[in-house]
Amino acid sequence: MSDEIYEHIIYTGKHHSIARYPFLKERVIVVNGVSKSFAMTGWRLGYLAATEEIAKACTTLQGQFTSGTSSISQQAAITAIDKGLESARAMCDEFKKRRDRCIGLLNDIMGISTVLPEGAFYFFPDISSYFGATYGNTTIRNSSEMSLFLLGEGLVSTVPGAAFGSPECIRISFAASMENLMEGIKRIKDTLGKLVLSERDKIPHIVP
Repeated sequence: MSDEIYEHIIYTGKHHSIARYPFLKERVIVVNGVSKSFAMTGWRLGYLAATEEIAKACTTLQGQFTSGTSSISQQAAITAIDKGLESARAMCDEFKKRRDRCIGLLNDIMGISTVLPEGAFYFFPDISSYFGATYGNTTIRNSSEMSLFLLGEGLVSTVPGAAFGSPECIRISFAASMENLMEGIKRIKDTLGKLVLSERDKIPHIVP
């Protein structure tokens, strides 16, 4: 099963579906949708491509408990896909500008290390240098507590990285305006500045 929801939001190289190889094609289920590349997140519409046998089985299964896609959203998705990728490419270009502008701002924050993303629209900064840090009666022990701290003290919403296989990180979306992104990063920097580390845990500036 190949999740290819970000196939049109790539900054380096090109997307290559695993289903493009003839010797694998009959064994691959490609999952996709219009939420990301066509900015239709609220429409909650996805699709899959598979052999007829698997597709029919999925239709039978889904129809019993999850299918509720309206005819309006289906027609909207068809229009979006048939219209072409001009708007998707323009959106991807804008995401790249935000990525390139904000990556330096994140890495300028003491104790944070962020790898340059090559696709999608998320940063995954490593904030594990702050584990063990305190603010009043609060101790940051993991990324979940860091996300709660940033939300409560800095009014910035992030997602713990544990849900994505990176428990030392938090996820920051850059699918927002440049103005809001820069303000959000500033708040993250100011909020992290409130944390107190023990002498043993003093962190150097990290250069990724």
